[in-house]
Amino acid sequence: MKKFNIRKVLDGLKEQASSSASSGQSGALENNLMHETLQSENFQLCKTVRHGFPYQPSSMAHDPVQKILAIGTQSGALRLFGRPGVECYCQHESGAAVISLQFLINEGALVSALADDSVHLWNLRQRRPAILHSLKFNRERITFVHLPFQSKWLYIGTEKGNIHIVNVESFTLSGYVIMWNKAIELSSKAHPGPVVHISDNPMDEGKLIIGYEAGIVVLWDLKSKKADYRYTYDEAIHSVAWHHEGKQFICSHSDGTLTIWNIKGQGKPFQTITPHGKQPKDGKKPEPCKPILKVEYKTTRLGDPFMILSGGLSYDTVGRRPCLTVMHGKSTAVLEMDYPIVDFLTLCETPYSNDFQEPYAVVVLLEKDLVVIDLAQNGYPIFENPYPLTIHESPVTCCEYFADCPVDLIPALYSVGSRQKRQGYSKKEWPISGGNWGLGTQSYPEIIITGHADGTVKFWDASAIMLQVLYKLKTAKVFEKSRINKEDKQNTEIVDEDPYAIQIMAWCPESRMLCVAGVSANLIIYRFSKQEITTEVVQLLEVRLQYEVNDMESPPEGGGGGDRDLPTPGTASPSPQTTGPPTHPSTSSNSSDGVRDNVPCLKVRSTPLKQSPGYQVELVVQLVWVSGEPPQQITSLALNSSYGLIVFGNSNGLAVMDYLQKTVLLNLGTVELYGSNDPYQRQPRSPRKTRQPSGGNGLCDINEGSASEDRCKSPTSVLASNHQQFYNGGGGRGAKMSRKLSLPTELKPDLDHRDNSFSRSRSSSVTSIDKEAREAITSFHFCETFARKGESAITPCLYVGTSLGTVLAVALNLPPAGEQRLLQPVIVLPSGTLARLKGSILRMAFLDNTGTFLPPASETWYEPNAAGADSEERDKARKRRPVSVSPSTSQELQESQYAVVCSEKQAKVIALPSQNCIFKHSITETSFVLRADVVQMNIGNCVACFCANGHIMTLSLPGLRPLLDVNYLPLTDMRIARTFCFTNLGQAMYLTSPTEIQRITYSQETCENLQEMLGELFTPVETPEAPNRGFFKGLFGGGATSLDREELFGETQAGKASRGLAQHIPGPQGLEGMKGAASGVVADLARARIALDERGQKLGELDERTAAMLASADSFGKHAHDMMLKCKDKKWYQF
Repeated sequence: MKKFNIRKVLDGLKEQASSSASSGQSGALENNLMHETLQSENFQLCKTVRHGFPYQPSSMAHDPVQKILAIGTQSGALRLFGRPGVECYCQHESGAAVISLQFLINEGALVSALADDSVHLWNLRQRRPAILHSLKFNRERITFVHLPFQSKWLYIGTEKGNIHIVNVESFTLSGYVIMWNKAIELSSKAHPGPVVHISDNPMDEGKLIIGYEAGIVVLWDLKSKKADYRYTYDEAIHSVAWHHEGKQFICSHSDGTLTIWNIKGQGKPFQTITPHGKQPKDGKKPEPCKPILKVEYKTTRLGDPFMILSGGLSYDTVGRRPCLTVMHGKSTAVLEMDYPIVDFLTLCETPYSNDFQEPYAVVVLLEKDLVVIDLAQNGYPIFENPYPLTIHESPVTCCEYFADCPVDLIPALYSVGSRQKRQGYSKKEWPISGGNWGLGTQSYPEIIITGHADGTVKFWDASAIMLQVLYKLKTAKVFEKSRINKEDKQNTEIVDEDPYAIQIMAWCPESRMLCVAGVSANLIIYRFSKQEITTEVVQLLEVRLQYEVNDMESPPEGGGGGDRDLPTPGTASPSPQTTGPPTHPSTSSNSSDGVRDNVPCLKVRSTPLKQSPGYQVELVVQLVWVSGEPPQQITSLALNSSYGLIVFGNSNGLAVMDYLQKTVLLNLGTVELYGSNDPYQRQPRSPRKTRQPSGGNGLCDINEGSASEDRCKSPTSVLASNHQQFYNGGGGRGAKMSRKLSLPTELKPDLDHRDNSFSRSRSSSVTSIDKEAREAITSFHFCETFARKGESAITPCLYVGTSLGTVLAVALNLPPAGEQRLLQPVIVLPSGTLARLKGSILRMAFLDNTGTFLPPASETWYEPNAAGADSEERDKARKRRPVSVSPSTSQELQESQYAVVCSEKQAKVIALPSQNCIFKHSITETSFVLRADVVQMNIGNCVACFCANGHIMTLSLPGLRPLLDVNYLPLTDMRIARTFCFTNLGQAMYLTSPTEIQRITYSQETCENLQEMLGELFTPVETPEAPNRGFFKGLFGGGATSLDREELFGETQAGKASRGLAQHIPGPQGLEGMKGAASGVVADLARARIALDERGQKLGELDERTAAMLASADSFGKHAHDMMLKCKDKKWYQF
């Protein structure tokens, strides 16, 4: 039973009373003016589409008529691919691995066999495929499945060596069973092992070849129910393949050999081949090789046959990559693959196995890639893969999702990205070309950006539920390649692997400015240009940000008291300093006592950098080591193209940079943002000893304010941020870059009145820094709003959110646009606290007095490398200060703006400039929010949240009413937490596996239109004509012979199967009217309705049969009576 806490009730009443009293008239006015258009009916959660390479693939199948490909995975997933843009994802409920797939060719259906010994029939004639029937085997384990072309009888081989036959229409077992002991009889004393292959003779459907793992192959006569021939080899069999004439077959073995057998030749194989074995001169058996896991034997009408195999390499090729071998005539081509081969299929012109195959391509399924090889061109080039299967080329470390982007953005990215394409692909079109695209009405541009472990950033076109790579940016090019020196690596790098990995990205779609933060405490700012340039020297700023512990001059042993979730523990009192040679890496190294100081984690390249069209480096910012302590990783990042500013924060503090003037404007510890109004009453620190960084250049201190020297010495003084230190070694640029800012007198810290105790007033959370007095910066938001309480004018501001739930304001005083912007300094003034919430601050946004979303100011893109007339346009664009949406200036309104703040635990709406909290909502008590975004829907705005307990929620704005709460996805992997993001118009995405992106929607409108937007897998196509038997073959019986399987396997002749062998499970589809599985009472009613319909259908059929029998009986009686009258008076001899 939950405890009743009277204190919480009183606190709630108190807060409600105070907020209502403080807001007073404004609350009532706000309710009257802002009608919330979004209601719960506007929201519905559903999955839309899954992109990327199927994670841990296990099997593959191809429909040669429909031209679609199916891939099954070890987690029971099913991915279907048609033409580029036609993809489908399905999931088996059991989650067991898919061991085999078989298409009902040109029928719009697929059979899947799973590792839990179940077989399923999928209907592909609908946009979302569903299971029609399932069959669960109870006594035997399934090892192989085979479905002949144009047959409804499915052969299932088992681990015991038996073969069962299933009718795919009714999904019932036939009484016809091929038992292993009957198949081998006395040819072997031991059990032959599991069934590894089943296929019928291409020329005689009545003959079935069965391959057993131990090395026995049996040619079984289905009609006589006995074995015609048995073929024995002393090596284990992995696969079997027929010659199209049905007179020979080929086996692949575990010793790397291929054996070719004549069907009437008992005893020895007709030919034995070891493709990769060294042939001894004395005629002895070649050295054994690795197993050949699969072989295919394909014939051509005019040339030599193809033998294609995987595996079989000699054991002495240690370290060699996996290979696919193509043997054609006398030539043997060994094609190396990047990953182990899971399966391969040969694509042929005909679906008929008794005709010349005419192979034209090979689809190779690798563990982490899908490769299609062109067999028709010399050198066997691969086809360029049009599917978005390279998401995992390097592991994804972060994602961002943008909907409703500027319309010219995708063409611009595509134009520069098209130049990056590799050469040497096959000139033919992609051979998997089935299905049709959807006819969705959703037409707004969408872009997904992925950051990767190797430092690459990829831009993807995600419009209309498709995904296509647009452009790839390699950020590691900015840095020197790290030397393989373990000692040096331990001293400079703060991560053991992937030092270039992307951690956070900030992107402005309007201006196309991009900023990426790496794990090595570095920032790179990029501009977009359509022209190629060569940068002689990369612009560089080095930032020194330190935090020292009370009464300590050096870090404690073992890095005591640092954050355990950060790579390297740091220590604590803000000692922010900034160093910055603007044009070259720092020359400082180890100080006299061997402690690293003023050294960045990565070295920026000193040679000229050729930059192709696309994103080009504008500025590199690096945090440096401070007195042997490595820099803390960056936890938050924001960019504003209108102001020309970048801001980043970590567990030590924050730094604001002007990327136009290439200067650091503010370098501040988190505690110093509060000034004397620190709510947590942190302990006063002992005075910091100024450490002179080595390097011989000395320091340049430039003070431009009215502060006294004594204030500069105070370690907790806000003035520490103004006492910025730069290297002189920049050709005189140091004086230009170091700029001291005056701060308001009310922010002076009053150390005498501070309490020595440290109090905390936030709840614990998994993602927060709980055991440390350090307060990390967790979020930023640029806006044009009221910097302080009660102000009457709006100004550019930066709002800062911390891990202790505090929102602080920083005012920005910007020079006029144009030339003055590049010459005059930007003044940055911390302005006090706006609000406090429980948990880390995740997101901030602003609404005007009508509830309209106020986006941060931004500039439009211009060509930075333009010349002539283009440069004039560029200057005009730069002189225009973008106008942000300003609130109404009506004097009647007391409140002009509303700040929306969301933390790990709660959300608040705060009226400005009075700073009264008018709405407050507790999002979760038992869990915490992982991701929160303020998003714009078609008819309003809302807050979207994803919690660690798997709930996805939306809250109305500004009232914070719960509109949606769905228990969607429990947090099973930190990958989901790291990559989940919401965007406008009801879209969201996350990385569901290391290789796949799952997109979802929480918009009712999108859910309703989704069926039209999805592509169609099945399209009506005529089945090709069967091969002509020819006159002589038809005359002398040399052609293919058919078999009446219905008569042979039907219940009349074969009898009923054993009841306990397998259990039939009908699919959730039911009759035509039911399109998905329902749950609860609705499902029961649906099942009852279906049962009644089926019963009525059967009763109707019975009535028809009864009526037909009555009519037949009447007719018979009439004829009998007529016959009697006719023959009544005749004598016997008259008949």
